[in-house]
Amino acid sequence: MITQTVRYFLSMDEKLTGQHPELYKFSPLNKYSLRQRIVIYLAEKVFFAAIFLIGKTVRFEVENLRSMDDIFAEGKIPIYTFWHDRIFLGTYFFRNRGIIVMSSESFDSEYTARVIQRFGYGIVKGSSTRGGIRALTKMIRLMKRGFPMGFTLDGPKGPRYVAKSGAILLAKKSGNPIMPFVVEAKRFWTINSWDKLQIPKPFTRARVIICEPVYVSKTAENEELEMYRSLVQARLDEAVEIGKNWRQSDS
Repeated sequence: MITQTVRYFLSMDEKLTGQHPELYKFSPLNKYSLRQRIVIYLAEKVFFAAIFLIGKTVRFEVENLRSMDDIFAEGKIPIYTFWHDRIFLGTYFFRNRGIIVMSSESFDSEYTARVIQRFGYGIVKGSSTRGGIRALTKMIRLMKRGFPMGFTLDGPKGPRYVAKSGAILLAKKSGNPIMPFVVEAKRFWTINSWDKLQIPKPFTRARVIICEPVYVSKTAENEELEMYRSLVQARLDEAVEIGKNWRQSDS
């Protein structure tokens, strides 16, 4: 059976990337030194190859796909939200769907932006500390034209597993729901970084746990916005626990 989600992406992928092709193209590297350009070029190739090659071996299972189907059935577009430590498999699983993500203007973010663009994502430049309001305004306009958005809620630098408010504001202004999800690998390595990035081991299984969507009222202010942020936080925390229990089981 073809789900609402599959129908949406089959009909919209080329349409979305054709509307704003600049979002899916690499930014010029004029502001970087020759050494930095070489690092960006090499890092992009290495990380793309790692995600692509390992991702192809992973066997995915999806839990609660109905939630995503319901969003599209209502004529809405999801705001994909997840934790930064799951970005490896999250990037691979949701590839080639025209999803727009915010990327900071830092040197490190340049090669990560290029990696995810290779997987069919679009980029809006900005972060919580620089250009964030401008980027969020652009994301609101793009959502109104049909583009789905993606947020690592605790990125780009943490604190780990603490949701920030960008996706909440976007949901309020766009009228589209937040769709939290967690990708849990059965076996993985952990990198010694602020987010304890998970690198799945080849040929492992992984479960994509899709949470119930969160709709933010267009009239929400202050305490109510914080309530929605806490709700998204709670749903992701619960999904992490579900994934952990699944990973530690014998199934």
